[in-house]
Amino acid sequence: MSDTAQTRREAGAPVQVRGRVRRIVLAGAAGCSLFACATVPQQAQAQRGGGAITAAEARQGAEYHPQFLQEFGGAMSGPQATYVEQIGKNIAVQSGLANSQSAFTVTLLNSSVDNAFAIPGGYVYITRQLVSLMNNEAELAGVLGHEVGHVAARHSAQRQQVAQRNSILGAIGSVLSGVLLGNSQLGQLGQQLSSAVPQLATLKYSRSQETEADNLGIQYLRSAGYDPHAMASVLQSLAAQNALDAQIQGSNATIPEWASTHPDPASRVQAAMRQAGSATGVTNRDTFLTRIDGLLYGDDPHQGVIEGNSFIHPDMRLTFTVPNGFYMVNGTQAVSINGQSGQAQLSTGPYSGNLETYVRQAFQAIGGQNAQLAPQTLQRTTINGLPAVIGSARVNSGQNQVDVTVVGYEFARNQAYHFAAITPAGRAAVFNPMFNSLRRISQAEAAQVVPRKLSVVTAARADTVQTLARRMAYTNAQEARFRVLNGLASNAQLVPGQRYKIVVRGS
Repeated sequence: MSDTAQTRREAGAPVQVRGRVRRIVLAGAAGCSLFACATVPQQAQAQRGGGAITAAEARQGAEYHPQFLQEFGGAMSGPQATYVEQIGKNIAVQSGLANSQSAFTVTLLNSSVDNAFAIPGGYVYITRQLVSLMNNEAELAGVLGHEVGHVAARHSAQRQQVAQRNSILGAIGSVLSGVLLGNSQLGQLGQQLSSAVPQLATLKYSRSQETEADNLGIQYLRSAGYDPHAMASVLQSLAAQNALDAQIQGSNATIPEWASTHPDPASRVQAAMRQAGSATGVTNRDTFLTRIDGLLYGDDPHQGVIEGNSFIHPDMRLTFTVPNGFYMVNGTQAVSINGQSGQAQLSTGPYSGNLETYVRQAFQAIGGQNAQLAPQTLQRTTINGLPAVIGSARVNSGQNQVDVTVVGYEFARNQAYHFAAITPAGRAAVFNPMFNSLRRISQAEAAQVVPRKLSVVTAARADTVQTLARRMAYTNAQEARFRVLNGLASNAQLVPGQRYKIVVRGS
């Protein structure tokens, strides 16, 4: 959750929730990813056939590129971003969408979500987190080639009618209804932050479309001189990361589809291996590791950091803790909280100094344009020294009833934050510990929040998986994290003199 949201709000500009309370479906062409697609308005829809980038597609991409950057934490700069751009342009030109690398714009995104996507017009995106999971240059080229393959095959246009709502946003918007609210008008949590920016859609691609994108990516790898088996190895790493995420979140947490399977990467590994056949090529492992050394890993402190059950934002100077059985997903402008017994989001909105008005506006936003939703009760209180207002309402949603709760906190005369939560009727109290945990943090507490980053180290003769894993900047699952990060199977051992990635505390 970025403090830039506050800056844009105070300037009167609309912003959008980016959270993993993060995907609303719009009709239109889409940029396609291993996990999701980004949609743009129907009037800007790309040509459905194959062939080179059209003038309309180029205009469409240029129009929406800045807005996608805003919603995904912005573009990274520096040598790491330049390296990703070089690899991406080289692989993209293999697609035939354009004859010149200059026709493509490849962006390394400052996001802690494993994701990559491309949109018509030659715009290709990959997050730093997904780059961190890779172990050689060929894998990076393979993932970017997969995304370009979706665009070259015009899959987004074919699949736009099957977009589905996702209860945890991958990047934009806020949909908290899910199973609780079905097709109700409710659930547009955080709409007060909405704008005309094209929003993400979770598209379930057919198996044939995913296979086609994989095969195109493998074809591009071959033509660029890379080892085509890199597509299978990176899919294997994604499958291992998904399994580790589920293990760390625990059996009580429901992993969102964008973070679990789209479809299950493990089911595509063998097919990718068969498609690669006996062909060989370069992987450029050492070059890749050298170029990504020092890359920011996990949450950016300027967007807030999740540590176990706690969220702390050193710039906004706040923290809160979620109950056991819930997990958080942080975004540039929102934090979502999800569990079996309810969903919630922490965000902000315009504040004129009246908390009751602020909470009522949050209810109106949840209800959306076609549903008049207002709090049935409003309670003034103080929480950890902060003036607060708690609003609640019980709402009929089909055959079920749900409780909607909004808790607003005043941090300054021109700044407020609020939780918005939806639970089954009678279960609203499940979030009370979280509501009561939000507090200011001191400057000293803020100063203790430091980022994690990748560090590439060379294994000494005496090193083992366990000795390097103990250097990982985590208190849990150190060995499992180390193995997944480096693509090591459960029984694999280190090779002395070989380089490996670890995650350490930065400065």
